[in-house]
Amino acid sequence: MSAATDVGGHPLEIALPMRGRDGDAEPSAASAGLRRRRRRRLITFGMLVACVLVLVTVSACVGQYPVSASDVWRALASRIGLAKPVDDPVVIAALWNIRFPRIVLGLLIGASLAVAGTVMQAVFSNPLAEPGIIGVSSGSAVGASVAIVLVPHALGGFSVPLAAFCSGLFAAMTVYLLSRSGGRADVLTLVLVGIAITAVCTALTSIATYLAPTAARDQIVFWQMGSLGGATWMQVAIVGAIALVALPCAVLLSPSLDTLALGESAAGHVGLNVGRLRLVAIALSALLTAAAVSYAGVIAFVGLIVPHVLRLAIGPLNRFLIPATMLGGAALITLSDTVARTLIPFADLPIGIFTALVGGPTFFILLRTKLRGGGRMP
Repeated sequence: MSAATDVGGHPLEIALPMRGRDGDAEPSAASAGLRRRRRRRLITFGMLVACVLVLVTVSACVGQYPVSASDVWRALASRIGLAKPVDDPVVIAALWNIRFPRIVLGLLIGASLAVAGTVMQAVFSNPLAEPGIIGVSSGSAVGASVAIVLVPHALGGFSVPLAAFCSGLFAAMTVYLLSRSGGRADVLTLVLVGIAITAVCTALTSIATYLAPTAARDQIVFWQMGSLGGATWMQVAIVGAIALVALPCAVLLSPSLDTLALGESAAGHVGLNVGRLRLVAIALSALLTAAAVSYAGVIAFVGLIVPHVLRLAIGPLNRFLIPATMLGGAALITLSDTVARTLIPFADLPIGIFTALVGGPTFFILLRTKLRGGGRMP
């Protein structure tokens, strides 16, 4: 039987014998609370899976050329021999050449950004932490801006995402190396160095934007707003290859992140190498974020809001929270992208606008709710 405890503001579940005066096991408030939490996890995961399936179906159906839901699932099932192919070639072209790659890329990017945010919040023990705190997003913006200005069509069109990916990882590595002192990186120093590097990257991006021709300037501004327009299966394969390696690694890291919630000293006393865990987690978060923004541009608030909302629903244990945020981030990006490309006919609005519109008020409501309750952020 297990029970709940609260260490450093992070409730954890540990194995404890629950027995009455006569030595027999008896129900208690703690065990009843744990049963309720398990039930909430099952319900939450079920709702997330259903939400993703519904949003994917709706996103594939709507657009300038409407497609029925039956045709969407028939097109998918026909690829594995479970149904006859759709008769209309326009439907097949619209789904497999435009909508399906865009949807799959959105699912991968949403899951990557949300998991990166969850890992960062666990590593920094700070609910306000997000991937941008180590300079990944701003660093990627520098690389993308410079590539757009200087070599927009080099490497077969891969110069911009490759530059964004490499510069994002370079910015994160710079933040980590500059924050090290005495062989370890303090959390507060990481945050402060991250703010400084972000400021420098923002300035470099502004310089590139100022010097760019008009067309390139528009492209830089649009890239920083985020978009899934023009998604291809090649992009899906590249981002998917990174996500399929990094996301399972984040799940494997979750027990250590739960141990870190006990505090650095306590985690060290139970044999956890805190410095190595922090380095691996930051590298993992930077890799996921760089892969996501390299093709879609900067999409804010996903890594900040999704972990917050799901932590309220299923609790703070990372071994449950990380898989849940994969689904939550995928659902949020799919919803935002569907609205972005259908709100105004024949227009493809930047997806970052809608994640900010959803994320900003949600974060404010969470913050005010906690402040009114006299508590801390979950």
